[in-house]
Amino acid sequence: MDETSDEPPTSAVLLDNCHFSQVVFNNVEKFYVPGGDITCYYTLTQNIVPRGKDWVGIFRVGWKTTREYYTFMWAPLPGDVRRDNAGQQQIQFKAYYLPKDDEYYQFCYVDQDGVVRGASVPFQFRAETEDDILVVTTQGEVEEIELQNRNLRKENEELKASCASLQQQNIDLQEELTKAQELQNSLESLRSNTEKLELELNSLKKENKHLKELDDCREAELHRLKEQIQNVTSDKEHLEARLKTALDHMDQLQSQVLNYRREVESLSRMDLDKTEQLERLKEENHQLRVAGTQQKEQNTELEHCLAYWKGMEAKLSLCLSHCLQNVQQQNCDLMKELEEQKRLFQILQAEKNDVDEENQKLREENDGLLRRLSQTREASSFSVVPQARAPVVAPEVGGLLFGNPYCVAGANLGAGAADVASLRKCPMCDDVFPEDSEMSQYEAHVQSHLLECPLCSETFDKSNKQVFDDHMFCHDLE
Repeated sequence: MDETSDEPPTSAVLLDNCHFSQVVFNNVEKFYVPGGDITCYYTLTQNIVPRGKDWVGIFRVGWKTTREYYTFMWAPLPGDVRRDNAGQQQIQFKAYYLPKDDEYYQFCYVDQDGVVRGASVPFQFRAETEDDILVVTTQGEVEEIELQNRNLRKENEELKASCASLQQQNIDLQEELTKAQELQNSLESLRSNTEKLELELNSLKKENKHLKELDDCREAELHRLKEQIQNVTSDKEHLEARLKTALDHMDQLQSQVLNYRREVESLSRMDLDKTEQLERLKEENHQLRVAGTQQKEQNTELEHCLAYWKGMEAKLSLCLSHCLQNVQQQNCDLMKELEEQKRLFQILQAEKNDVDEENQKLREENDGLLRRLSQTREASSFSVVPQARAPVVAPEVGGLLFGNPYCVAGANLGAGAADVASLRKCPMCDDVFPEDSEMSQYEAHVQSHLLECPLCSETFDKSNKQVFDDHMFCHDLE
């Protein structure tokens, strides 16, 4: 039955389309005894051409399609040695593959296209009974038959035991096959999990490498920031030294201004004395004019004297104007230098916001220095304002030809000092605010130039946003 290892070609062709008369089955018994091999005899007619994949199957009566065969054998070609002299073909079916029930079956010849070309009469697989055959035997024949029956029963029991053993082996093989399939599935699952773990391991390795690179970059950035902090600290110390020098220079300038004020007061007193002298001269001139023409020589001398005093007054006025210009120029230079120092201080204050508590203390010291500058500035303005607003006694100019030049110079001096004291200048953009403007407006304008850290309330100059970004990056590193 090795020939039955391959599945035969079948089809779902209906019975109406089959040709049952092209192959004729011969010598078909009404029943076959179970447990023995059977031989199928058939003859091919001229209406069929046999091919290599034709086969003969045993079908249960009532079948619908060729797929319902019970067992089959490949049909031999006409030149096979199993053909007898009458042109009859034969096929032997082994007992092991035959049906075990007593249903009705029939032989069918099926070509390689799955079409039925012939069918036999129905038959059964059952043992002979007394109703079927009446045999007259002698006592010896009976004993011989009984012996044969005992042998057949013994052989049948052996076959049943062999069949049970084969079935048990088949069950064991199926269990082993199931276990092997489960092991195969488990192995596939383990392989899949291993691949996933390898992918995750590679991903973790890449992520670890990336994190190491980020760590190296952050260490380099931290080293760079430390170097910047050191540079900023050194620049701050240098600027503090410059600020101290500027304060000393400002003290010197204030002392010079005080000396100039004293000189101006002295000149004012001299001017007052000269004015009194001129008044007296006017008085005498008036008396001489009333006296008559005989006093012309005295009037000529008086005019020379007046011209002399007038030249003296012009020289004094020129000297006073030069002094005032020098004072104003020095004050202007001092203010510009103070503004520059204040701007440098603001930039330094913005750059040092990423420093720790020591820089915070330094910022408080710088704020103290700013307050000191502000107090000094206010003291300077307060010291100038009273002098500027001091009343100057204006002499009557009715008796002089060109008037008193010192009165005009004193007025200009007072106006210059008042202008200096009445102005506020922004340390960032040099915008000027009058003194009558509100202090909050001035502070809001200065605050618009600054950026404030939301974490430590440090302030930075808007024009140098990179320092503010570095400061925020330091907070992120913390």
